[in-house]
Amino acid sequence: MHFPSVLVEKAVKELSKLPSIGTKSALRLVLHILKQDVYYAESLAEAIQEVRKNIKYCQKCHSISDHNICSICTNQARDKSLICVVEETKDVLAIENTNQYFGQYHVLGGVISPIEGISIADLKIQSLLTRVKEDEVKEIILALSSTMEGDTTSFYLSKKLKEIGVQVTSIARGVPVGGEIEYADEITLARSILNRTEF
Repeated sequence: MHFPSVLVEKAVKELSKLPSIGTKSALRLVLHILKQDVYYAESLAEAIQEVRKNIKYCQKCHSISDHNICSICTNQARDKSLICVVEETKDVLAIENTNQYFGQYHVLGGVISPIEGISIADLKIQSLLTRVKEDEVKEIILALSSTMEGDTTSFYLSKKLKEIGVQVTSIARGVPVGGEIEYADEITLARSILNRTEF
């Protein structure tokens, strides 16, 4: 693609590195920014820099947070005996949008995937096992994607958790096999949480 400006080309190149943003979409975004006043661009750049520099990860559940412990983990109204295990923070956001789950979360940071070089040691599994042992956790809900990697991770976790003696359930398969939790609609996701089954 030919660009009328080296500056525009550089901006398009950087934006097209974002997920699901191709060159044409990146160009549309750059042209939109150029139509706004300078304050808009400065504010956008400042927000991106601030979130990258100052975001924290909850020391308990590993979700993103403004503080060392996130607002879900500190919320006394949440059921601390129930932990929903997910791959990433985006899955926490998807489940929270259903308004059907009132326990806590644990973000693994991915799933076991030898092809991508992600091993058990790369995930937040040990901290989950420690939480279960130290806190009065009665049930773990495995809400991992219905992929081969997600199922492998669920199998490994269920084996480790059952050794501790905690009940392990899995969200119902209302989420399609091969599907990502992030893209499931809220009704399907809510039914999956409510109709979870023994793993």
